[in-house]
This record gives sequence, structure tokens and C-alpha cells, in this order.
Amino acid sequence: MTLFNLTQTVPEIAHRKGTLSAGSRVVPEETPIAFSYGGSTHAVMMATPGDLEDFAVGFSLTEGIIKTPLEIESIEAVIDDKGIDVQIMLKDEQNKALTARRRHMAGPVGCGLCGIESIEQAVRKTPSVSGSKLRLSVNQIVEAVALLNGQQPLHFETRAVHGAGFYVLGKGLIAVREDVGRHNALDKLVGAAARAGYSGADGAVVVTSRVSVEMVQKTAIIGSPFIIAISAPTALAIRTADEAGMTLVALVRGQDFEVFTHMDRIQPGAVADVA
Repeated sequence: MTLFNLTQTVPEIAHRKGTLSAGSRVVPEETPIAFSYGGSTHAVMMATPGDLEDFAVGFSLTEGIIKTPLEIESIEAVIDDKGIDVQIMLKDEQNKALTARRRHMAGPVGCGLCGIESIEQAVRKTPSVSGSKLRLSVNQIVEAVALLNGQQPLHFETRAVHGAGFYVLGKGLIAVREDVGRHNALDKLVGAAARAGYSGADGAVVVTSRVSVEMVQKTAIIGSPFIIAISAPTALAIRTADEAGMTLVALVRGQDFEVFTHMDRIQPGAVADVA
């Protein structure tokens, strides 16, 4: 479901090799997107206005509002000149549960915890994934990132968005989603994978962004035991991944990477060239 243009072409003045010249650049669109449940706004995010159904499902899953996409009755996007209101109708039981725990929050780009009401909510308990049987080889970790690097059309066009992919053994990346916000890209990915019938336990989350604590929390909530990143992790993300039994791999550069937690899930072996 795409209702806005994902990009705009804007004029610019470029300074190159000592010379100023007029030109243009493609930049990503950024739009307020509200999630409303039962007619009440629950969250407003600044996001890329694409893959809205995936976004709605993924946000609902990572926020613990639903446990499966089947608990959503309908999703409808309503547009006005200020943004998009994604209206989500839950089935009766889930709607009653949400009403009992409702809170409001606003999340600008780059912040996954804005608007929460207490420190306790920021350091919420992260589910354990320590029981997962999933193992990846060194080669598969390299392959996962190489595949993600080749499946980011919006990034190649704008150089201004984050990407998130879901890597499944024997299938490669079964979904990739992009957004100006790294948390939004992950939520969209979660929704896409769930709508395609995949559980988080089936594979590894692969991201282009830094690994902050909320990225680890979202990954654990869906049950994936791996988060693999091109960028670096924060100290709290490392502690949280360790406590959750999650393998955190970061700073993947070609065939090199660093493992910060639960190395036992990674099978040794030679790294083959990945196209």
C-alpha cells in the first residue's frame, strides 16, 4: 500500500572540484504517520510513506499489541494534507486488552522510545531467545549482509534511508524494507515477514543501522536469535542482547565482522566470495 511518492527530486547547488553548479537530487519523502486503534491515536511516527500495511502489522507486533496478524480485523489508510492516519481495527479480545493498557507516544525519526511515560518502560524486560536452535555459519553471515546491500533501491536512489532484511537459511532474504527511520524499517520488515507466514525464530534480522537497545528488543519480541548489523552497537544493546540470549553481530565489512554476544551460535568455516 503506497499512497504518497516515496521520493522527491529537488534542486540543489553542488560544489565539486572548486566549482558551483546547479543540479538536482532525489531525496526520500518523510510524512507523519499515525496509528489509530479503535478510533484512538496510539502513536505518531515520522516515516517513509510506503509499505503501510507491513508497518501497521509490524508495529502492532513489536509493541505487543497483537501476537499474530490474524488478530487484526482490518487496516485502512486515511490521507489528508498533513499526513496519513492508518486506522487499525483489532478483533474484540485484542481491542479490549489494548484499551486496558493504552498509552500515547510520539516518535520522530531516529528515536524509538520517545513519549514513553516512565524509565521502567524504557528498560522493559526483553524476552529470552536462548532456546533457539538456529545456527549460522561465518559464510551465511557474510552472505546475509551482501544480499541486503544489493536489495535497497530507495537507498541507492537517495543515500538517506535505513534498510532491514530477514535472512532464512536456504532462502536468503525473504523480505527487505526501507525507511528514513531505522525502527520503522525494522517494524515494516517484521510485518512483511509475519504476513508472509514467517516467525522471527525462522531467521536472522539484518540491518544497515547502528544497533540500539530498542532494535534488540524488537528483534527479541519476534523471537529471532540473531541481529546482524553493518554499523556498531551501543553498550546497552550489547548487555540486553547478552541477557536475552541473542547473538549480536556488527560492523560487517565484506568478510570481516565482530561478534559481541553468544558466539556459540556461529559455526566456524571458510568464507566464500559472495557476489
